[in-house]
Amino acid sequence: MVEGLLGLVDQVMWQIRSQIRSQIRWQIRSRIGSQIRSRIQSQIQLQIRSRIGSRFCACLGAMLLLWGSPAIAYSAPKTLLVVGDSLSAEYGLARGTGWVALLERKLQAQKLDIRIVNASVSGETTSGGRTRLPALLTKHQPDYVVLELGANDGLRGLPVPSADSNLRAMVKQARDAGARVLLVGIRIPPNYGRDYSEKFFAMYHAISRDEKVALAPFMLDGVAEKTEMFQADRIHPLASAHPIILNNIWPHLLPILRTK
Repeated sequence: MVEGLLGLVDQVMWQIRSQIRSQIRWQIRSRIGSQIRSRIQSQIQLQIRSRIGSRFCACLGAMLLLWGSPAIAYSAPKTLLVVGDSLSAEYGLARGTGWVALLERKLQAQKLDIRIVNASVSGETTSGGRTRLPALLTKHQPDYVVLELGANDGLRGLPVPSADSNLRAMVKQARDAGARVLLVGIRIPPNYGRDYSEKFFAMYHAISRDEKVALAPFMLDGVAEKTEMFQADRIHPLASAHPIILNNIWPHLLPILRTK
């Protein structure tokens, strides 16, 4: 931007000098007598300095006004960091078919200048995410953070209070770094009993309420009950399910993205 403005200034200055030189030649040729030519040239040199100075200042002032105007002011794109597990890491899918990739295309269609950093890792737990998050925040300095974790804690039967503590800590870490946060909830199968499953699902709502953080309640809503939408392992959704996953997340994410 600066180099472009300086180049434009040089072009304008060259044109000004060319015009004034033409005026000088015409005035000198129109005068008779070699004795007064030196006087005329001296006067014109003073006029050149005066005109160049005033025109340069006017030109530079106009450029600075344009530079600072909203129409052409440069604004760096925002950054959205997704910290999730295999559900966000396109496990078993062709690249570009998971919900995060679909989100990126949706942002472009909505003309939202937001770049996505997908830091999701298959097999990640809330403990692992909590350990990794500080470095991710420092490196990417995100404006928004999506936390999609907990499924692996639940599938392994890890204590609900532990997952709760990790997620709350991650919300605080992200906020302390200046990011707005969306928490994505998950409902796990009742492998460890219905009580455990219900407490795990309720954990997300409690965090959302207590920490006043936005929540997408259940990312697999409309998918979990349809076995034909899952890969052979019956755990990871097929690519055809990911538009539904995005639709479950998008209404809760968009208000955050539009918040000043």
